Amino acid sequence: MKYASLVEIRLRADVVPLGDGVRSLSRRERLERWAAALEQHQGHVRPLIMIESYSRRERRNLGGKGTPLAVAFADPVLRAEGLRSDSLGDAMNFFELGHGQAHRLLCDCRYSGTMTAAAVAARLRFIAKGGIIRRIWDWGMRCSATS
Repeated sequence: MKYASLVEIRLRADVVPLGDGVRSLSRRERLERWAAALEQHQGHVRPLIMIESYSRRERRNLGGKGTPLAVAFADPVLRAEGLRSDSLGDAMNFFELGHGQAHRLLCDCRYSGTMTAAAVAARLRFIAKGGIIRRIWDWGMRCSATS
């Protein structure tokens, strides 16, 4: 029998929480779950086109078949956790993404026509880890602890 943490089990299994619909996964776990779903996705993913050309209100309705948003919405655990649709707005709310993060993650201008599920998954994992500021902070804390 191999030991696996609860987070690892949640990422591999279709665990559906019982209860009143309150999220049980942390933001990081939700982002990691999305990344795992993308890595398992067979087929192409397509970016959102020119996100920056839409107003913030219009942007929230973007989505559609074949997008990383559709891959997330197809995941039963993410839906059970509260992901309402494959729209950008619902994904931004559910995954706690800002407009800038959503643009860097999903817009065609960031991939030069070569978006892959693996590339989006890598970016999701970077966001889940807290980005560069968080990494610098953690590094500084480790250095000061060893001094």
